[in-house]
Amino acid sequence: MGEVNKVVARFLDGSTLKGTTEDFSPLRPSFHLHSVGESSSREIHCAKLKAVFFVKDLAGDPTRKDLPGFPPTSAAGQGKRIAVQFRDGEILCGTTLAYSAERTGFFIAPADDKGNNIRVYVLKHAATKIAVGAPADALAQMAQARAA
Repeated sequence: MGEVNKVVARFLDGSTLKGTTEDFSPLRPSFHLHSVGESSSREIHCAKLKAVFFVKDLAGDPTRKDLPGFPPTSAAGQGKRIAVQFRDGEILCGTTLAYSAERTGFFIAPADDKGNNIRVYVLKHAATKIAVGAPADALAQMAQARAA
């Protein structure tokens, strides 16, 4: 058994499942998610996902609004700055240690370090734009403009 992680699985169709997983691996096409209140786990196929959010708390804080872009108050994470625009228009900004155009996905440490997300595994097929380094700032500015 692996480490128990609290996750929010967000699907391409807009649906969401919350629960825990012990077997997520970016090298595998699926993992098992045990939802709160259910007696058994269900298999989640990464091909149907937008992203997997590894969270501090499954309930989150419904009163808190995540800060868009690269907030000036956030602690600088390790790695390269990255911004991802998903098919649904959402823009996620943060840092990554292992982005590769050849891989099916990659981890991001969110720029908003005060939020509920610890890290996010982004499925590349769910993105319309991925900007790394200086170009990520332009995409981040778009996210900030939308939030204003």
